[in-house]
Amino acid sequence: MITPFRIAVDQTALDDLALRLRTFRQPPSPEDRGWEDGTDLDYLAELIAYWRDSYDWRAHEAALNRFGHFTTEIGDARLHFLHEKGRGPTPLPLLLAHGWPDGFQRFVKLIPLLTHGSESRLTVI
Repeated sequence: MITPFRIAVDQTALDDLALRLRTFRQPPSPEDRGWEDGTDLDYLAELIAYWRDSYDWRAHEAALNRFGHFTTEIGDARLHFLHEKGRGPTPLPLLLAHGWPDGFQRFVKLIPLLTHGSESRLTVI
């Protein structure tokens, strides 16, 4: 059975993430070692500041939900997929697949071009 699906992250999860980002304490670095011993701490601080101050999950969630999301069961696995119909007199079926650890979001800028061509007015963040 195919079931419609929407991305809907619970607000409590986003509030918890916001709290953890606000309370992050950067560990001291005795010297600038870059990526030599793991994560570059300056880069980590920039990334945390971006997620804390600039990233708008709800805007991205809304942009992703502009596509037709569905789930189905195959064996014991739940499969999530997008189905976007092409426009024009003879649209061709096309399957875009990805592997782990990638995700469908890799295709969000490409899908409107493939389904609507130069008519595409879908804005994706």
